[in-house]
This record gives sequence, structure tokens and C-alpha cells, in this order.
Amino acid sequence: MSVYFDYNATAPIRKTALDAMQIAHETGGNPSSVHSVGRAAKYLIDVGREQIAKAVTSSSQDVVFTSGGTESNNLAIANAVANLGCGSILIGAGEHPSNLLPAQVSRAQVTSIGIMSNGHINFDELVAAVSRQTSPFLAVFMLANNETGVVQSFDKIAGLIHDAGGFLHVDAAQAFGKIPVNFAAIGADTMTLVAHKLGGPMGIGALIVRCGLPFSAQMIGGGQEGGRRAGTSNVPGIAGFSAAAASACEQLDVFAELAHKRDHLQNLLREFAPDLVVFGESVLRLPNTLCCAAPGFTAETQLMAMDLAGFAISSGSACSSGKVKASHVLGAMQTPPELSNCAIRISMGWRTTNDEVEQFARAWGQAYSRSIKELVA
Repeated sequence: MSVYFDYNATAPIRKTALDAMQIAHETGGNPSSVHSVGRAAKYLIDVGREQIAKAVTSSSQDVVFTSGGTESNNLAIANAVANLGCGSILIGAGEHPSNLLPAQVSRAQVTSIGIMSNGHINFDELVAAVSRQTSPFLAVFMLANNETGVVQSFDKIAGLIHDAGGFLHVDAAQAFGKIPVNFAAIGADTMTLVAHKLGGPMGIGALIVRCGLPFSAQMIGGGQEGGRRAGTSNVPGIAGFSAAAASACEQLDVFAELAHKRDHLQNLLREFAPDLVVFGESVLRLPNTLCCAAPGFTAETQLMAMDLAGFAISSGSACSSGKVKASHVLGAMQTPPELSNCAIRISMGWRTTNDEVEQFARAWGQAYSRSIKELVA
């Protein structure tokens, strides 16, 4: 049986989510219907909305349920251009494609903000870009990077953007349920959340929209979600999402302890490969995420070797076809291509054991030794 080390791609579904979804399926009904069955379904949505709002210190009226992180990011960017008058978008060079591509195809002028070698936003570059803005603009940044796990600090960023008349969209898809996420404290205008990264079902997410922010639906044809997102509500998905989010946020201290396993693993790997590079090692990272590269040991080789050994990991980035490709995140961090091509991501979760960490390190070390011998042969 495979040992799963790819929680950042999709986490195993939690029992609390499955139970909540089962209740929702058994409840049935369309929440837009006025009869008792419809009202029962609507009640489940209302409870779910309250749970999600509580988890990020927001108000239930700020929660717009979507089909997932990609839709939430697309919706935030489209709304900023259409309703907030944003003719310019400042976006981090290491952002997720579901932010980068919508920005590129929007009517706005796009400015890429570099990230430093440690994965943090280049604040001086951001200050310079903000100083050139003469009209409303949108800034888009991830709270935690999906590849490296590097966590951004918004202490100065939100104030800088708002003081200049801009709006801030924060993609918290990877951070939510792994570290504390406080919508009000971050100072975001919109924020993306997603279920399947924290043990909820696939195909459901949310966009948190600051109260009073001008907003209009991009999907039209119904009055769902307060007129902000049309379409019959995914009641089982919402129930599973909110239940998983509640469980994850109650167990953040347990998740934080994964940092010890992560650090122990990187130390074990360095015993085999002393020149192992750990990306974002000097700054705050998600406690479960280890993105690293051993020079000369390609990601493609590692993925195949570890899969054969019974471990599911990922490369620095994978496209929709499943083929390994160069990571734009590591490229933005000024990582040489030959090192970037050796990067893998190991992401653990609440089911990860110390024995699994030890087993992985031994299997990886054996594969590394074989690879190095082949190189020098």
C-alpha cells in the first residue's frame, strides 16, 4: 500500500466530512425550494457558511461558495476589473496559475512582482510598483506557496496597498486548515479557500468577500449565494467542506507538530546528500511541506523511484497532463534550472507517522545512492 506524502495536492478526506456529506445526501432537496425538505437543505448551507466564516474570523455574509480554488481566484480577479475599476494588477511571480492566467487575459495591465531567493515577496519591488499606480489596482498574493510552503507576511503589504487606493486578493487555498488564517487581520478584500487541501471533498471552495465591497456574479442565471454566484448549491460539498474545515482548525496544534517530522526528514536526507538544498529553509514555511533538491538527482528519477518504493510525492510542479516540468516558482526564486529540475515536494499530513518518515528516508537514500553511482560510472 502506498504511503501518501502529497497532501498539498489533495489531502485524504476526513471522516467528519464524509459523515456530514452523508447526512446532506440523505436530507436531499433543493435549498432554493420553500418546502420543508428544501428548508432542511438550506439549513445545512447556513450552518456551513457560519462554520467557514468562524474559521477565518469573518462574517457569514462574506462567504461565497464556489466550485473550488480556481473559480474563487478567477472570480476575485474578474470582479476587481469589472466592478472595482482596477486597470492594473500587481501579482507575485510565484503565484498559482489560477491567478496568473486570469490576470494575463484580463483587460488590466499586469505587473509581475519578483520573489526573493527565500520565497518572500520582494517588498522593495512591490513598493516601487505601488508608487507608480495612479488609479485603482489589484494586488494578488498567496498566503502560503503550494510548492515551497513559504508563508508570506502581510503586516506591511495590506497597508501599503490600501493606502495607495488598491485592493488585495489573498489566495489562502494552501494555507487554510494548516496554519491560522484570519481574514480581518490580514486585511484582504477577497480571499480564496478550498476544501480538498484540508481533508474536505473535491469540487468545493469559497471566496471570502469583504463586507461592502462592490461585487457582481460572473456566473448568472440564478440568485444563489446572495446573487453573487448562480447555480444550484452543492449541499453535500458545502457540508463536507465546512465539517472538514472545523476539524482542521480545531487540530491546528496537531498540524503544527508536523514541523518536527519535516525537519527530521530533511536532516535524514542530508545524511545521504550533504549538498541537499531546502527551498525556503530560512523563513516560515507550512509545517508539513518540504521542497528540496539534491544536485544531479532529477525529479523525474525520484518520482519514479519513490513510486516503485511505495511513496506518493510530487515534483516542484506538475502540469495537467501529469508530466514533470520546470517550476516557475523556483525559477522566480532565482534557482538555476539544473537544480530546479531536481526539486521534489514532500507534503505530510495528520496521518503521517514517524515510521513513515524513517522508511521514506531510507528508500530515498537508496535511490539517491544508485543514481549517483550511475552518474559516475
